Amino acid sequence: MTVLTPQRREENVDDLVVVPARHPWRWAGTALVLVLLAQFVHGLVTNPGWDWETFFGYFLEESVVEALGLTLLLTLGGAVLGFLGGIPLAAMRLSPDPVLSTVSWAYIWVFRSVPLLVQLLFWANLGYLYDSLQIGIPFGPGVSFPTVSLISTFGAALLGLALHEAAFAGEIIRAGLLSVDQGQHEAASALGIPKWRQFRRIVLPQAMRAILPNAANLLVNLLKSTSIVYILAIGELFYQVQVIYGRNGRVVPLLMVATVWYVILTALLSILQYYTERHFARGAVRTLPPTPFQKLKAAIGR
Repeated sequence: MTVLTPQRREENVDDLVVVPARHPWRWAGTALVLVLLAQFVHGLVTNPGWDWETFFGYFLEESVVEALGLTLLLTLGGAVLGFLGGIPLAAMRLSPDPVLSTVSWAYIWVFRSVPLLVQLLFWANLGYLYDSLQIGIPFGPGVSFPTVSLISTFGAALLGLALHEAAFAGEIIRAGLLSVDQGQHEAASALGIPKWRQFRRIVLPQAMRAILPNAANLLVNLLKSTSIVYILAIGELFYQVQVIYGRNGRVVPLLMVATVWYVILTALLSILQYYTERHFARGAVRTLPPTPFQKLKAAIGR
């Protein structure tokens, strides 16, 4: 048996030829994707059916921008009211009280089962079922409000979006709270930390890491769901482009106007989600993931 001395072993290592690993199928797949992407871009540029002149003419048109603002208002209002409603629903589901738990479960079951379009139509036609709503002593005197003047078309849309959102938000929040290990609660109680501080400083930061991805998906879905309120003749983005292409017949470029705006808003929400998740990742990882600007700076500095 030949025993290599350290010197001979080093000489043998120097004589080795390093052959880089080859990935021919990876290169073939990359080339195929680039060809398909080039064909797609070429079709967008050369196909007259896209009618980019009409697209750019209406992209920042005043009525479209106003409709965009209404879409943002519906999204923001629905998200805030929905998550404010989801918090007590999650607390009720986690409550040991069987009445509270059952009521919360029933609400979530019903509002997740009924399509959003049906809910919107129901709230818009609430006056058909009830002429007025009364606030006061049960079966006694009270103050009544006419339903027709109490819930406007916009109010019905916002109410429907918020109640629908609350059912999903309640389950997302509940899942996030349940994701925190029970040992965290026990350790905090053993240290004598007050309940509210336990929740604010220990439970909530950990639960947010599980809540945020699902909550962001729900928010993006709410943004797109605002297009359904066109059925109530509310002038949000999708309704407005329908009105315009109903007049000029330019269906495709006007639909592209709405599509690009939805993509832009979704991208902004994704950026907000990234930085929010990065904030709550503190304490869970040793080094925070770099931001896109930090990645770009590192790439330029090489």
